Parts: sequence; structure tokens; C-alpha cells
Amino acid sequence: MTNLPPVPAGLRGAVDLSSLVNRPPAPAGPSGGPPAEGATAGGAGGAPAPAAGQVAVPGLVLDATDETFTQVLEISNTVPVIVDLWAEWCGPCKQLSPVLDKLVGEYAGRLLLVKVDVDANPQLTQAFQAQSIPAVAAVIGGRPVQLFVGALPEAQVRDVFEQVLELAAQNGVTGTAVVDGAPVDEADEVEPEPLPPHHQDAYDAIDRGDYAAAITAYKTAIAQDPRDQLAVAGLAQVSLLERLQGASLADVRAAAAAAPTDLDAQLDVADLDLSGGHIEDAFDRVLTVFPSLDPPGRDVARARLLEYFEIVGVDDPRVATARRRLAMLLY
Repeated sequence: MTNLPPVPAGLRGAVDLSSLVNRPPAPAGPSGGPPAEGATAGGAGGAPAPAAGQVAVPGLVLDATDETFTQVLEISNTVPVIVDLWAEWCGPCKQLSPVLDKLVGEYAGRLLLVKVDVDANPQLTQAFQAQSIPAVAAVIGGRPVQLFVGALPEAQVRDVFEQVLELAAQNGVTGTAVVDGAPVDEADEVEPEPLPPHHQDAYDAIDRGDYAAAITAYKTAIAQDPRDQLAVAGLAQVSLLERLQGASLADVRAAAAAAPTDLDAQLDVADLDLSGGHIEDAFDRVLTVFPSLDPPGRDVARARLLEYFEIVGVDDPRVATARRRLAMLLY
């Protein structure tokens, strides 16, 4: 039986960033942005150049733009770079960001994290094919690799980072980032803001594989604050995790093919579609079976779609399209 996590677990699919490779480097921005041209040759203020296999950076977590990304590509020849595509309005992005910050700090310079605001950087957004956010990719030796979409629990993000390091080692990218010319283990690590109590309980439960406990924690958070959108999105995500636990890809798809009008079978495949990043396929599968359902079945299908909308992000244009189609079927 194949266990299926709710995201693509493998490293897959190169993204074409050729339009950015030949862009002339831009001057360094304020602290927290990518280093200026030549910053990899030495630290700030005339500090000694880093040793072979090291690259000097302002910090382990940086911001990048369409104009400065060529410097990120250069850094990726020494250290694998994780790219976080996010937006200020994106609730799941705010849930994932502390996890990425924490883990990159723990890897002590073996990974670098670069954040890209999709609203301000349309060229990078298009280059990374970021149709939904948060979207996380890697750049290794100048070559991008898609990783996952959505806010994952810490344990799964750690597994993906381990795969990134394995792939980097296979391509000879095994260097270390040093902050301002100092060894990374002497630099300050990123200290993410603590999560609210019930959110932390949920994350701890997910790390233990106790999805039922995580669901309870998120429901408690929502009961205390119905406007807690991070808890609403977290509940939808962990509910998907629980449904997919122990699922067999072949069995689920065979059951759906044998019973095209069976709601449970179609919802199971829709879960797999969503977990694999096939968002429009998941929406279409539920909406296609919707007209044939009785009222209780429609309630179940509608509730599942609302969960999917939270997982993908309610501001995603594909969610808006599916929501309009659902409204037409309801009324």
C-alpha cells in the first residue's frame, strides 16, 4: 500500500528561469536583501573572504526581487536555495513562514531561504509557475526545482529539505552560507514568532502523526475565535491529511473509475488530485458529480469544496472560478 502525503513529496519539474539568468545584477538593497555583486567574495566592512565552499550573505533569510534574483542563482552554485513565494494577503503563507524560517536556521547555513512577494515580482511568479501560494521551490546550481504548494507541517517540510540536500549533493552543491563573514554557527539564528497555543498544539500533534488531536486543537482555536482564518485553513489541511493517511493511489482511482457517480469515491480521488497539486481537477471532479446528488450529498460535496478553497487560498483565481460554478449549481 502506498502512503500518500497531501503534497508532491518528490523533487520534480524544472522551471524555466532563462529569462532571468542574463539580467545584469542590481545593487544591494537594505539589510535583508540579496548581497550586492561581489558580496560572495568577502564579508561586509572589509571582512576576510569566506573559505572555499562558503558564500557570504547578509542573513540566512533574504528577500529577492525580479531585479536581484540573478544573485540568488549565483549563490545557488555554492549553497542550495529554498524559494518561498508568498503574498501579504495569503493566510497559509503566514502559517508556513515561521516553519521555513525555523528549519533554515536549524540547518546552519547548509540551506538559504529567499522570500519572493508574488504581487511585487510578476516575472519570478511566472517563472516559477506559482499558480497558487504559498509555493516553495529550490534553486540548485542555477537550476530550479518545484517542491510543494500549501502550508505543510514541520515534519514534512523537513523531509523535503532533506531531499533538497540529497539532490544538491548529487550535483556537487555542498557549500555553506556564512553571515557577514562569520561562521554560520556563530551567527544569530532566526527566531520565529511563537504560534498561538492551540496552533502549536496542532503542529505538535501533526509532527506526532496524531491528526485527530490536531483537528481537535484547530477546532478549539476556531471555537475561541471564529475569525481565526489560520485555524480554519489549518483544520482543512489536517483533515485532508487524516483522510489520505494510508490511502492507496491505485485502489482509490480504481474505485472512482468503477463508480463515477459515487460521491465518496469521487471525493477520495479529488483529495488525491488536490494533494498532488491538480487543483482544477479536484474542483472539477466534485462539481461534475454535484448535479446528480441528493440534498444530503450536495451538503457533503459543498463542505468538501469549502475545505479545498481554504487549502488553496480563498484569493486564488481558481477558487473564484470554482465558487461561481458552485453558486450556479446551487441556485
